[in-house]
Amino acid sequence: MTLGTIEVKSSREIEKMREAGRIVATVLKEIMALAQPGLTTSDLDAHAERRCADFGVIPAFKGYYGFPACICTSINHEVVHGIPSPRKKLKAGDVIKVDFGAIHEGWHGDSCVTIGLEPLTNDARRLIEITEAALLKGIARIKHGVPLQDISGAIQDYVEANNFSVVRQYVGHGVGRNLHEEPQVPNFRTREIPNPRLKAGMTLAIEPMVNVGHYATRVLADRWTVVTIDNSLSAQFEHTVLVTQDGYEILTDRSKV
Repeated sequence: MTLGTIEVKSSREIEKMREAGRIVATVLKEIMALAQPGLTTSDLDAHAERRCADFGVIPAFKGYYGFPACICTSINHEVVHGIPSPRKKLKAGDVIKVDFGAIHEGWHGDSCVTIGLEPLTNDARRLIEITEAALLKGIARIKHGVPLQDISGAIQDYVEANNFSVVRQYVGHGVGRNLHEEPQVPNFRTREIPNPRLKAGMTLAIEPMVNVGHYATRVLADRWTVVTIDNSLSAQFEHTVLVTQDGYEILTDRSKV
């Protein structure tokens, strides 16, 4: 069923999304253990593609508007949508964002982690910690009847209190039959994006992108990779989350796989 243009999922549909989320969480947990200096981002992508085949799911990103890989791999000052490459070898000190989605029986799961390869600078370690905590601060606001931008405000307030900046050019989104659905879920307060009240059965991809420096970004010549305008470090975490009557359920919870 839909509320305006925002889908509210049935219990059967939610069950399919739970399975999609479980698979996404499993693959990302494996990639977090696998990532180390010397591997390439193509090595990580190949692992994700093999695991999609093992689970019998479709990689959600590959072919999406022409994107050429199963995962997005964005390193250091790259914010989002980085393309895996055999020429991109991981190094000690790197901060790598790995974004992955899968389609199970027509329903999507979508999640992102940031992996820090030791030894990290204090700025890098703190950025990763604050970004993941900001995601959880936003998720904690989710409940039937709550204005959507309560999530946004909780993320923005926490990030800015810790002297980092929230990327403005990219936002979270509804997710379900499609990878990107209504509503848009900003990580900052804005009057330019609608602020509906949440309804039990909505499924949202919450995904703060946080920079050490300025929030402004630009897109590289490959037309995919987004980087910080000032070359500062960036981190991202994302979960697919179900709105419930009393709160929320994280469908891509890595602690449960």
